[in-house]
Amino acid sequence: MTATAIEIEPLSGALGARMRGVDLAHPLDDATEQAIRATLDRYLLVCFPDQHLDEAGQIEFSRRFGALQVHVLDQFRHPEHPEIYVLSNVDPATDRPTGMHPDRGTLVWHSDLSFQARPAYLTILHGIEVPRGGHATLYADMRAAYDALAPALKEQLAGLRAIHDLDQSRRRAGEPPMTESQRRAAPPVEHPVIRRDPVTGRKSLYVSYHVGGFVGLAEPEGRALLESLLAHATHARFTLAFRWQPRDVVMWDNRWTMHCATGYDTGAERRVIHRTVVLGEAPQ
Repeated sequence: MTATAIEIEPLSGALGARMRGVDLAHPLDDATEQAIRATLDRYLLVCFPDQHLDEAGQIEFSRRFGALQVHVLDQFRHPEHPEIYVLSNVDPATDRPTGMHPDRGTLVWHSDLSFQARPAYLTILHGIEVPRGGHATLYADMRAAYDALAPALKEQLAGLRAIHDLDQSRRRAGEPPMTESQRRAAPPVEHPVIRRDPVTGRKSLYVSYHVGGFVGLAEPEGRALLESLLAHATHARFTLAFRWQPRDVVMWDNRWTMHCATGYDTGAERRVIHRTVVLGEAPQ
């Protein structure tokens, strides 16, 4: 496989591209890896259609881009490959849909691992089974959202820090509280509200529903600010509704995006997703 065989098709919406001519079940050559990185830099999200990856293959592909996370929510870890976070509504004992959503925390706008001191760089999802009828995941371009802020608001947000709290976020999403050991492993962390690309200097909003408050702001004021920023960032002009097909592999840059899963009929439709996450650096 050579990079010259690759076709790149921009997706409709604010971001995203579909990349054809890449078989992720085979080791990447350097040219193809660089083509993927360049496409990510430009479009923030890349879809590879009709991929047939096993667990080891997904881990090998993901590791080309950096160190992988083992998620603090150990109930979602693959039993043989802890780097893989399994999102499935299929009961392994009956091979039937359970009627329950596996993780309602995915149904709110968020950036993966923003609750860690070292958040996510890339997320890679393999849609092994997806609901029929164009089930979608929503994505928002947080760089474009920042660019469109009023100058006075940009000045207000400069230097402001947000407190990201996974346990609080999951409670608000209707999930059970984390265990004591999980809370100790993932305490609240602070990150700047405005994140800067260390290479280009371009700025981006860095907020999501993982934010539980802001340093120096009272709770009502902070809640109103967060709601206002999220409403702005998720406006249609900044977002993409990506519609899944079976065996799609989708990867995106968490530094400059938020995402949000959408609901489906968990009693009638099957959805099995394997997720790997490449760790990034502390936001600047």
